[in-house]
Amino acid sequence: MSEPVADPSNAPAAPRRAATPVAHRDPTAPVLSIRGLERTYVTAAGSLPVLRGVDLDVRPGEIVGLIGPSGSGKSSLLHAAGLLEHPDGGQVIIGGADCTEMGEGERTRVRLAELGFVYQFHHLLPEFSALDNVALPMRIAGASEADARERARGLLTALGLAEREDHQPAQMSGGEQQRVAVARALANRPRLLLADEPTGNLDPTTSKTVFEALHSLVRGQGVAALIATHNMELAGYMDRVFALKDGHLEERPAQGRAY
Repeated sequence: MSEPVADPSNAPAAPRRAATPVAHRDPTAPVLSIRGLERTYVTAAGSLPVLRGVDLDVRPGEIVGLIGPSGSGKSSLLHAAGLLEHPDGGQVIIGGADCTEMGEGERTRVRLAELGFVYQFHHLLPEFSALDNVALPMRIAGASEADARERARGLLTALGLAEREDHQPAQMSGGEQQRVAVARALANRPRLLLADEPTGNLDPTTSKTVFEALHSLVRGQGVAALIATHNMELAGYMDRVFALKDGHLEERPAQGRAY
């Protein structure tokens, strides 16, 4: 049976942060808009286009799934959306601000204030406790130690990890480590969550527990989420699902069931 996940609305508010270059605060407008995105890699065998004019909108509180075989370009799309790579063409618009031509300093500020990332491997700092791993992004963003630890404690409690806050990653199970990674990704209350195979290293039961936790927090905090996955069962719980095929997005049926 999956572990219970606490009500995410009980997590304390994120500490105040500095203003960012993101322009809009319209709650109904897309948090992420991708327009005409192009990405081509040069290999020994020649050019390999993986994104061919991709368009996509993701709105607040919406969970969008991205499926496709390995090498289809899912990670390339997520990296472009997360301002980790520069596309060859097109626009990445976050909160109404075109980030495509921003300098690295501006892109870094947007990533810190507006984006959260979850990867297949948790990438937790091994010498830090769960609480400190979650608090660290807030400290980097300028929060006081007390505020950061309060917010981190609330997120861990919401994810069913209240009794693990003093544990280091090696003292936790894989599912617990990944839930800490989810809490860390949401620590600065981002408007957009990008997740690349967040349950890829977990068994089916643990995968469901982690996804339930992620789903509950995203819904509770009104975060826009774009999630790449090979798990078709979990994809069925998303609002919309797109397959990346031959560089284009093709919408697929999604059941959009709520936990």
